[in-house]
Amino acid sequence: MTSLEVIALQGLPLIKACDDLVDLIASAFRLNSVTPRVGDVLVVAQKIVSKAEGRIVDLATVKPSAKAFALAAEVDKDPRLVEVILSESIRVVRARRGVLIVEHRLGFIMANAGVDQSNVAPMDGAHRVLLLPENPDRSAETLRRGLARVTGIDVAVVINDSFGRPWRQGTAGVAIGVAGLPALIDLRGRRDLFGRTLEVSVVGFTDEVAAAASLVMGQADEAAPAVLIRGLRWSAPESTAATIVRSPNEDLFR
Repeated sequence: MTSLEVIALQGLPLIKACDDLVDLIASAFRLNSVTPRVGDVLVVAQKIVSKAEGRIVDLATVKPSAKAFALAAEVDKDPRLVEVILSESIRVVRARRGVLIVEHRLGFIMANAGVDQSNVAPMDGAHRVLLLPENPDRSAETLRRGLARVTGIDVAVVINDSFGRPWRQGTAGVAIGVAGLPALIDLRGRRDLFGRTLEVSVVGFTDEVAAAASLVMGQADEAAPAVLIRGLRWSAPESTAATIVRSPNEDLFR
């Protein structure tokens, strides 16, 4: 029988700029009496990675452009926030009152370029927002190497974020950074139960991993931004989250 363990690592503190995530996660392993094993996958919320990397912007320091002012009026958002969103984007995909969908500089199609205002503590009353990591795949690899150095075990790492989906309500966890496991698993050429050759089946493996972790991470005050998943098996080669992004020439909706 195949089974998975999805273990929320409790006890991580509120993360600040320049915090050592490797040390804090290693401490969380000990606090939760979890000993990493070969084949384990650590899923880490984008928020704590961005905070540790100092990807925080104080809106008081932002000077909106004319484009930001015009777009802010259209979508009914703070022009300073819109300026930050535009600075993280390469194009606006859709805009309407209350909604701003863009193509992030990393290729993700997402609301507000992932610029987040929730769970960004206003320690001094300032209005701050949080950006995605500069390079999530690099961040995942840095965590992987650091944990291998500290624990002696090569634990795969996924950085997840919550994305909305076109044509479906609600958000779901997706992988924006990957290290140590395949982002996609190509099943084309394999046979199904009845011997038919699969022709189009490519599994979004790390997106499924991220979604599983999101079930215990939560979205509000659960305070469980790191989750260990145990029991996964894979044989495909390692790849990065960048490989998940569909190229423009394959995008039928662009």
